[in-house]
Amino acid sequence: MGQTIANLWRLKHLRNRILFTLFVIAVYRIGTYIPVPGINTSTLTSGDHNALFNLLNMFSGGAFYRFSIFAMSVTPYITASIIMQLLQSGVVTRFEEWQKEGESGRQKLTQVTRYLAVSFGILQAAGLTFTFHRSGVLLSNSWWEYAVIVISLAAGETLLMWFGEMITEKGVGNGISILIFVSIISQFGQFGQAVYEKWFVGQHQHLFLSILRVVILLVGAVILFAVIVYVQQAERRIPVQYAKRVVGRTVYSGQQTHIPLKVNAAGVIPVIFAISLLILPYTIASYFPGHEWSTLVLRYLYPSSWWFVGLEVLLIIAFTFFYTHIQINPQQLAEQLQKHAGYIPGVRPGAETEEYIIGVVNRITVFGSLFLGIIAVLPFVLLEGMGLQSFAITGTSLLIIVGVSLQTLQQLEGQVLQRKYRGFIR
Repeated sequence: MGQTIANLWRLKHLRNRILFTLFVIAVYRIGTYIPVPGINTSTLTSGDHNALFNLLNMFSGGAFYRFSIFAMSVTPYITASIIMQLLQSGVVTRFEEWQKEGESGRQKLTQVTRYLAVSFGILQAAGLTFTFHRSGVLLSNSWWEYAVIVISLAAGETLLMWFGEMITEKGVGNGISILIFVSIISQFGQFGQAVYEKWFVGQHQHLFLSILRVVILLVGAVILFAVIVYVQQAERRIPVQYAKRVVGRTVYSGQQTHIPLKVNAAGVIPVIFAISLLILPYTIASYFPGHEWSTLVLRYLYPSSWWFVGLEVLLIIAFTFFYTHIQINPQQLAEQLQKHAGYIPGVRPGAETEEYIIGVVNRITVFGSLFLGIIAVLPFVLLEGMGLQSFAITGTSLLIIVGVSLQTLQQLEGQVLQRKYRGFIR
C-alpha cells in the first residue's frame, strides 16, 4: 500500500492530477460556506427540518442548511442525466443515433445534458426560494431579491457541474461522483456527535454499555463495507473459445478466454436514480400544501418513511435491470464473438449465444438488484433499532462511498501500470 502511494507521487503527471482534484475539492468546500445574499441563515438553521431537507443537506455536504451558493449540489445534473438515459433507450431516435456515433455523439448528448441541468437548476432554485419565502427565511420581499437568489443558486449548481467535468478531464475519477463522495464524507462528523450525545451524555448512561454499543456499531460497519466491496468486485465469467483463423499471411491460433460480467454492473446508479425520482413528488407536494393529494404525499412519502423505503427498494430493482441492459448489450456481444470467430462452448453462435448471454445477465442481475435494495435499507433499519437517525449513514451513502472509492482506485492503478510498463509498449 505504501509503495503504491509512493508510486502515485513519484509520477509527475499523476501527482498533478491528484493535486488538481484536491484543489477543486477545497474550492468546493469553501463555497459551501458562502451564503446566498438576502437569506436569514439563523432562521434557516433553527427549528426542526423535514426529511427532504435533511436528505438534500446530506448530498450538498451541509451547504443546504447554510443556504450557500452550492445549496442545490449536483442534484439538477443528476436528474438531467437520468432523463437523458431514459430518452436514449429508444424514446428519442435522434439521441439513440447520437449514442451510436461514438465520441462526437457523446459530446452532443453531454451538451444537451448541460442545458437540461441548467434548466432544472433554475426551476429548483425558484422552487426553493418560493418555499423559504413562505417560511420567513428571506430578508426581503422584492422581486429583485428573489431574482438574485435564484440566479446565485443556479450559478452555483452550474459551477459545480463545471467542477465535476474538470475533475473528470484533468483530475482523478468521475468528477460528479467525487463531489457527492466528499459531500457525504463531510457529514460523518455530525453522526459521530449524535452518537456521543445519545450514548455518552447524561447521568443515566453506563460507560461500559456505551463503549460496547460503539464497538458493535464499528464492527457492523466494517462487515457491511466488506460485503459491499466483495459484491461490487464479484463477476460471472463466461468462457469463450476462439477458433484458429488466418488473416492475410498471419495465422492466429485458437485461444481460451472469458467475458467478465459484473454481478452488479449498474453500480450505484440505480440507487441514485431511485432516490432522485422518489424525492420529486415530495418536493412538488411541499410547494402546494393544503391540497388533498399533497397532504397524502407529505404524510406517506417523506424520506425515511416505510412507504418511501419500500418504494425505494422496488425502484432500485427496476432501475438495476434497466441500467444493466444499457451497460451490457447481449446482441452486440454475440455479434462481436461471431465476427472474431469466437464461441461459447456448448452454445451455437448467433441467436443462441445472444439468448444465453441474456439469461446469464438476468440471473446475476436478480442477485445484484436484491443486494442493492437490501443494502439501501439495511442501515436505516439497524439504526432505527439502535435509536439513531442519520441521513449521513444510509445504504445509499455507503454504496456511493464504496463505489466511488473503488472506481477512483482502479483508475489510479491503471495510470500507474500504464506508466510503469511504458517501456514494454514501446
